[in-house]
Amino acid sequence: MSDVYEVLGRADLPLDTVQLALGLIGKVVVRETPEGSVSGRIVETEAYPVGDAAGHAWRGERPWNRSLFLCRGHAYVHLTYGVSNMLNVSSEAAGVGAGVLIRALEPMDGLPLMQRNRRVESLRDLARGPGRLTAALDIDRSLDGIDLCRKGPLWLARDGHDAPDIGASVRIGLSREAHRPLRFYLRGNPFLSGPKMLNT
Repeated sequence: MSDVYEVLGRADLPLDTVQLALGLIGKVVVRETPEGSVSGRIVETEAYPVGDAAGHAWRGERPWNRSLFLCRGHAYVHLTYGVSNMLNVSSEAAGVGAGVLIRALEPMDGLPLMQRNRRVESLRDLARGPGRLTAALDIDRSLDGIDLCRKGPLWLARDGHDAPDIGASVRIGLSREAHRPLRFYLRGNPFLSGPKMLNT
């Protein structure tokens, strides 16, 4: 399955958090596990740029957020509310903390394994939301800091798919900087998270 995808190299990633959040729409997340490979197309992201008070890098580098300060293209996986893992992509130069949250995927390959991981049958609900997608792809803190720009247990890919119609909205579920239009999504895609009013 993964042979049909081309690794998204670091040179393919813009050195700018907002531009990376836009550029990841339409790309593919590939997860290789001992039980098989699964993948999904990125249809929704949120940018947390440099200096953003809502971002985990806001108060500087700490042991738990160190991956956000790696050069662009590394995974930052963190646990939210002690329940759900969140997959982010570091987005700036080394030493500069910022990232892009992957909010939703359109499931592509390995659907039975994703359904088993999530314990749901509904294709639409498999990876619609940041906690759901990490559960579906079996992504946890053990993958924090991994280089997403080379093949391995978790990597970013492209397959020639275009994502020409990208919308923007305010971010979801924040108490700070919530008004900023830094959430991006593939218009008309049925696998988006969030309320319909933000997905038009």
